[in-house]
Amino acid sequence: MFIILIAFFIIGMVVQNRLQSKFRKYGEVSLQNGLSGKEIAEKMLYDNGIMDVQVISTPGRLTDHYNPADKTVNLSEAVYHERSVAAAAVAAHEVGHAVQHAKGYSMLQFRSAMVPLVSFSSRALGIIFILSWIGAGFLHLFPTDLVFTIVVLMQAAITLFSLVTLPVEYDASNRALAWLEQTGTLARSEHDMAKDALNGAANTYLVAALASITQLLYYLSIFSGGDD
Repeated sequence: MFIILIAFFIIGMVVQNRLQSKFRKYGEVSLQNGLSGKEIAEKMLYDNGIMDVQVISTPGRLTDHYNPADKTVNLSEAVYHERSVAAAAVAAHEVGHAVQHAKGYSMLQFRSAMVPLVSFSSRALGIIFILSWIGAGFLHLFPTDLVFTIVVLMQAAITLFSLVTLPVEYDASNRALAWLEQTGTLARSEHDMAKDALNGAANTYLVAALASITQLLYYLSIFSGGDD
């Protein structure tokens, strides 16, 4: 099981590198319509009748996200300003999340509700593992079964979150690609490139979900006294 976890780590790195390579490649392909990522996002919002969401620029690379709390589509500086296929794909995808929010997409609502629990679980697991590595005495104050149960429950929450993320991300991409095609915002060749880029991004979530499932099974095997 541990070897499988290492394999997923390596696969994840390969998929991430391929994704970055694709976005660099498509980031060099200028759009025929000359629209920036910001303009693409605003156009998609308008076409979907969403007037209460703001498109803003956020620092960093591949930091694009939709924030349902303040209804903002946050585009990385490159995506916000560039007029490329990659920028169009990312901008439309993030607006896809805004459309999900506006239409009350249940999986997005579920994922948003899980964020505080998953954030707490991730931090707590990190603390537990660090303390176990340095041999912190206080861990021995608690029954081993209790510690393992807490670890399993926290990892289960993280795994569930990663699984819920899959339909949310795939649906956002499908909404983005459908709008790009229906409105003729992108030429056919540009649309195919955008689809390839978004499929590459989706693969990173798939690998992460599979790795999380494997890690949960690993913890369960330890908890049940099975071989690892």
